[in-house]
Amino acid sequence: MPTVDRDIHPKVRLLETASRLFYAEGIHAVGVERLVSEAAVTRATFYRHYPTKDDLVAAYLSTTSERIRAGVGAVTQGKPAREALLAALGIIGDRTLDDDFRGCQFLNAAAEYPDPAHQVRQVIDDHREWFFGALRDLARDAGHPDPDHAARTLVLLRDGALHGGNLDDAETVRTTLRRAVTDVVS
Repeated sequence: MPTVDRDIHPKVRLLETASRLFYAEGIHAVGVERLVSEAAVTRATFYRHYPTKDDLVAAYLSTTSERIRAGVGAVTQGKPAREALLAALGIIGDRTLDDDFRGCQFLNAAAEYPDPAHQVRQVIDDHREWFFGALRDLARDAGHPDPDHAARTLVLLRDGALHGGNLDDAETVRTTLRRAVTDVVS
């Protein structure tokens, strides 16, 4: 168990602990007792900040989405649209090479929350809609003749890379993703 920095606000500690454990072990595999223990908070503190575990899961995914949006914004900013598309998908291929890579947080969570009306699935859907829209806009700006189709294809490539990067040789997945994205946007 990692050392807890008690100077960090308990709500933040809970979210950081949940993010680490949910990604490494799965959401349903990690109980509230484990979360409060590793975050060094009381149950009352947990429920004060997150009325249910699902609220914490939604916060974990929302925070993950914010990080990804910032990362995509950073790698695409100021680039021509075609180059920006390659960069946006390039960070996904690069992520598959990380030692702690365990697939996509959103796809993993969707497997654990099959009800499309559930609040967790709403966060997943929001993230996926944002990503599709960002890719569609870049494809349109790059002059692609069918930006909706290009974005749908790129989202499928992303999903496949994030699954394949966890199951297959990550470097091969990364190389294949880059080549496929180039084929789509050319």
